[in-house]
Amino acid sequence: MQSEEKTILQRVVENSVRTGNVSDEHVKVTNLPKGKTSYVEQIGVDGHSIMLKEYRVDGTVIYAGYGSRSGTVYLSLING
Repeated sequence: MQSEEKTILQRVVENSVRTGNVSDEHVKVTNLPKGKTSYVEQIGVDGHSIMLKEYRVDGTVIYAGYGSRSGTVYLSLING
């Protein structure tokens, strides 16, 4: 994963957990159903698999992944 993607994911995940705000001024943010670890992003007729990585912030576990084609961060809460 590229450094910029890591920075984006970390920023969005921390903001989501600490403030409850699931938006970002630089990327789209989409909440997925609880417990998802992957997502198929549809762009036109093509599907692109997004694997979500586990993040732990302040005792909360959340899975997050970045779809570079759409500029979207996908979040799935595990506990919290």
